[in-house]
Amino acid sequence: MSSFHGMSSVHRDLMDGCGRLPSVGAVVKGERPSLPWFVVDAAGREIEPVSRYLRDLALGDASALTGRSYGYDLLRWFRVLWAVDVGWEQATEAETTAMVGWLRTAPNPQRRRSLPDSMPAGVVNLKTGKTTLLDGYAPRTIAHALTVVHGFYAFHQHFGRGPVVNPVPESRDRRARLAHRSPLEAPAPTRRARLRPKVRERQPRAIPDRLWDELFAQMRCDGDRALLACYVSSGARASELLGVRLEDVNWSAGRLWVITKGTGQRDPVPASPQAFAYTAAYLDQAGLPEPGGPLWRTRRGDPRPLTYWAMRRVVQRANAVLGTNYTLHDTRHTAATRMARDPSLTLVEVQTILRHAHLSTTARYTSVGLEDLMDKLAEHYQRPRQEVRWSQTYDPADVEAVFGAR
Repeated sequence: MSSFHGMSSVHRDLMDGCGRLPSVGAVVKGERPSLPWFVVDAAGREIEPVSRYLRDLALGDASALTGRSYGYDLLRWFRVLWAVDVGWEQATEAETTAMVGWLRTAPNPQRRRSLPDSMPAGVVNLKTGKTTLLDGYAPRTIAHALTVVHGFYAFHQHFGRGPVVNPVPESRDRRARLAHRSPLEAPAPTRRARLRPKVRERQPRAIPDRLWDELFAQMRCDGDRALLACYVSSGARASELLGVRLEDVNWSAGRLWVITKGTGQRDPVPASPQAFAYTAAYLDQAGLPEPGGPLWRTRRGDPRPLTYWAMRRVVQRANAVLGTNYTLHDTRHTAATRMARDPSLTLVEVQTILRHAHLSTTARYTSVGLEDLMDKLAEHYQRPRQEVRWSQTYDPADVEAVFGAR
């Protein structure tokens, strides 16, 4: 069946970016452990089908942040259904097409640039080599939205609810290959399902040593220096390190204990002596936290846990001075790249430090970027061209007759 079958003018307007989604409903933080987040409609009423799905995710050991992310994707989906006046149980592929078309054309409010000197979208920062984000939604965001909506309907189909056919198209080729693939075999390329965007594999975004020194010099206090030093020496994720308590710091062994993303378990990560020195200076200045409280706290006003957005703002202020566009997650890429290129560390050891589930993820950091080859390329361009010389055993007349005059 064609995706355009049964489309109304509202469907087409959304797909072409002419229509607007109603800014109604919200994702609300719940008070029950079985439902940490839920979605409400325009009247503030809980959307029960979404709550059932999110509750199943929570009971399946998904993190609260996963439930929050899925909640926003499903809120967007229901806004599409409200815009075209279709119930969730009557949804078809036409509504999925309208949502994908809207995501491909609508501006992303999270990427709105309010500062007058902000770099335009899609422009390469010549200092870092990184491209600024586009104004719209990234292909990875569209793919994630399709995955969430597909899982929502697959869950309800299991219990005999919702439409007979999942509104999100599937890739039969991928499903068939995964069903008969041995876990020892490398995954074979498969066709994308209809409406699925092309998602490029992310390349490591390590910060060069010279630019790292400039970024570190922009930190205004020992707390910011300690966090940045811990990030680049441990390779921990931003949210993991911000959740460290004083009881999680092993000063003698040079380790920190963090809650690993995905597993929810506390695992040890290393940190450099420089990072521990800055951490000690920060605690000497800010004082020790309360028992069980977070190690990293705000400096102004009443002490509060330092959030991801607050630390993100620290990096943004440094970017404004340096003219760069680094992110907080680039520190993990920097740590991983440094470790992967250290000849004294094996790839399996780096995988253990970074807590990657698969070795192939760690192997990405062994790739060489163009910026790493600039010195070698400069020597290559300055090297004189080598003339072709034939062995003296060949008659010059024969060489000229076969290959022509040089």
